Amino acid sequence: MASIRAIFVVTLVICYLLASCHAEILFSTLKKSLDVSASHSQGVLMAGEDHLTFKWSFNKTLPVGTDSTYKTVKLQLCYASVSQKDRAWRKTEDHLKKDKTCQFNIVTMPYKSSNNNYNWTIERDVPTGTYFVRAYVLNSEGHEIGFGQSTDDKKEKNLFDIQAISGRHATLDICSIVFSIFSVVSLFGFFYMEKRKAKASQQK
Repeated sequence: MASIRAIFVVTLVICYLLASCHAEILFSTLKKSLDVSASHSQGVLMAGEDHLTFKWSFNKTLPVGTDSTYKTVKLQLCYASVSQKDRAWRKTEDHLKKDKTCQFNIVTMPYKSSNNNYNWTIERDVPTGTYFVRAYVLNSEGHEIGFGQSTDDKKEKNLFDIQAISGRHATLDICSIVFSIFSVVSLFGFFYMEKRKAKASQQK
């Protein structure tokens, strides 16, 4: 009987430890431990063509040693509030595993407290929208323990717009126009020849 109780207790402890290891991380519990900025050219940015430069550093308002467990930094492209409206598939959730705000990975790099920058060419599959960039700080286990972003808490400031690739090419558009003109000319030519043939047969 005692052995059964011992096995039961051990099982409960193991289950508790597993649950703790796989506990969902809440965004609201993360410290704003990084200062992040994004620079780019003016106007709407084109996917597959334009690029952005990201810079980040440790938030110096936090106590010294706060970043002692920081191992890596993960940058992600995130939807601004205006591009999330009425789009459930982009919805913000406090549980990071369920959160759909940041769907595009940019880069993961070893953590440094300062002088961090990365130049990124916008990927071709990025859809049209308004964005910002967010950086997550990860510990040695790969869990998010801090963050920073290039916008404010409401995701309304310091944003940038990206225009997706339309899937059409200028050469194809030109060929399409030329073909259409050729078709119209050919049609008129056909009717003209038929009319001449009809007149010729009547004169005979």
